[in-house]
Amino acid sequence: MERCDIYDAERRPLGKTRPRGAALPRGEYHLTAFVWVFNSAGQVLLTRRAPEKKSYPNQWAMTGGAVQAGEDTRQAICRELREETGLRAQPEAFWRAETFRFEDTICDVFFLRMDAPIGALTLQPEETIEARWVDRAELERMIAKRLIARPDALHYAQFGDKLDGWIK
Repeated sequence: MERCDIYDAERRPLGKTRPRGAALPRGEYHLTAFVWVFNSAGQVLLTRRAPEKKSYPNQWAMTGGAVQAGEDTRQAICRELREETGLRAQPEAFWRAETFRFEDTICDVFFLRMDAPIGALTLQPEETIEARWVDRAELERMIAKRLIARPDALHYAQFGDKLDGWIK
């Protein structure tokens, strides 16, 4: 069973872990990390979540997930990218675009520039079942049709000018 380190609201470690998905008392947080991968054509990489996934089944989403005990968010996003897509990148290649805090989660969202043909991806069947590159107009159409996982759609709305120069 995966375990996650626990932090306070200021992201200070509390010196304890919990099983992934376990409820946390008020004022305690676990970390998550997500990456928006952009190619040189200004498109963003989307993967479609497996139908068996507990949250957002069959929805298109960005790559990411929970930070495991002992990891920081950059290490976690390298692992998640490799596990979900087969793509590899060094921790310093990721640019932290934003940090969001939710009820019991502190979420770092990264941007990464990487060119990779869809055929070069190795999807993890229990996680992702399809991948595609989309431009900004297509992403917005997919958001309007509610095909994109809600957290990613909300993040898109919150990014504003940060997306300029990354996505066309």
